[in-house]
Amino acid sequence: MADDIILSTAGLTKDFGGFKAVSGVDLKVRRGHIHALIGPNGAGKTTCFNLLTKFLSPTKGAIVYNGRDITREKPAEIARLGLVRSFQISAVFPQLSVLTNVRIALQRKRGDSFDFWRSEKVLAGLDEEAMRLVEAVGLGSFASLTAAELSYGRKRALEIATTLALDPEMLLLDEPMAGMGREDVERIEALIRKVSVNRTILMVEHNLSVVASLSDRITVLARGQVLAEGDYATVSKDPRVIEAYIGSGGDHAH
Repeated sequence: MADDIILSTAGLTKDFGGFKAVSGVDLKVRRGHIHALIGPNGAGKTTCFNLLTKFLSPTKGAIVYNGRDITREKPAEIARLGLVRSFQISAVFPQLSVLTNVRIALQRKRGDSFDFWRSEKVLAGLDEEAMRLVEAVGLGSFASLTAAELSYGRKRALEIATTLALDPEMLLLDEPMAGMGREDVERIEALIRKVSVNRTILMVEHNLSVVASLSDRITVLARGQVLAEGDYATVSKDPRVIEAYIGSGGDHAH
């Protein structure tokens, strides 16, 4: 059913002076799904993400979000429409507390930006909401610590909390597990599963065991083009996918 598709691209192409980083990609992300974008290094995953979040403009092709053509929209505009990329928008302030970081994101969502001269009552209400988000991402006991004092995995959880403060309908996660140890990976994986309950998630992720356990659907890119698509069982057995991974020096095969 077409109305189940929240984000789609048609012929999405990005040409960097003759080099096609992304070439004719047709992507369809179903509402409510966790959709993973995988592929060996140089496959065009990051470029694709940058096109979807409007940090880059496509050379050609179209992007439709919630039935609206956003091909020419600005990044701030698509964030307002509910399509939000984590670890970009959520600039975490290292010297401020976990709670304050989330409250600032909530103020931004309300359009208060940095209007700190609001009534105590409004701020107390925001603190309550911020604390709910802090607890939702498992940082309840770290609320008063500064962001700088958090471990790497917990910083990521804070970034997810500041992103959730913007109340996105669809979340784009760019390598959420990068650089994490197993314990953090498990924690963030559980967190992504939890926040996906009433949201759509598109993620670029190198950790294939995470992709296998989280994703409803996977698109494999190689050399800027869609190589295969389906659930993990299907794509992991596809000889072209195996060849693309092995053929690239076994990149990220862990």
